Amino acid sequence: MKASSVLGWLYLAALFVFVFAPIAASFVFSFNSDRFPTLPLGEFTTDWYARAFSRPEVWVAIGNSLIVAGVTSILSTIIGFATAYTDFRYGFRFKQAYLALALLPPTLPLVILGLAMLAWLSQVGISGTLTGIVIAHVVLATPFAMAICRLRLSQMDPALEAAAWNLGASQWTAMRYVILPFCAPAIVSALCLTAAVSFDEFVVAWFVSGLNRTVPVMILEILQGNVDPQINAIGTVVFITSMTLVIAAQFLIFRRRHDG
Repeated sequence: MKASSVLGWLYLAALFVFVFAPIAASFVFSFNSDRFPTLPLGEFTTDWYARAFSRPEVWVAIGNSLIVAGVTSILSTIIGFATAYTDFRYGFRFKQAYLALALLPPTLPLVILGLAMLAWLSQVGISGTLTGIVIAHVVLATPFAMAICRLRLSQMDPALEAAAWNLGASQWTAMRYVILPFCAPAIVSALCLTAAVSFDEFVVAWFVSGLNRTVPVMILEILQGNVDPQINAIGTVVFITSMTLVIAAQFLIFRRRHDG
């Protein structure tokens, strides 16, 4: 094996350790009987999970996060697919500006985006509501759905839809029987990824959530002022949920590339 390959693998391993070591430590300490995260470890226990998930506010926050993530994923995927299809099918002036604006939100600092969403949602009277959180998360998550659907549509021969039209299919019929089946893996992948983005998102939700706290916002409130191992337990569940959605999205992306 070449030295460059060895260095590359070592760099990749170090990168994974750097990223996942804190997460692994949180997972380990969530089963540690000691209150403070120190070594050596205490006894194995699931008491922190029992305490965390016996709190009514935790279940309220989980319910809020699930509702927001579910609605956000559906709306973001619909809007993202429509935007990607517009790019795929039509040519028009200022198309590059249209795409740049559609992909802009994830490039903005989250604090700036959160402040802007708070100001706008306050003006329309829905700041501090689940509807406001959904709107903010849709703005943030839609570019991810658009990117996934756009990648899938770029692999499609545009002549397929034209052939369906020539055979008598209307635009809606061609959409139903040609475009949507071809894009189905991308659509499901976009649903999973945008749900994960919404479920994990903290900064924007912290600005606009008010009393309707999501799980990340609730974790911060528990953390303020004391060290509580229940955070490790809740964080572990959130991480597993998010990673499951992301892995599902990645699996669909890689499978569609292989099928394509």
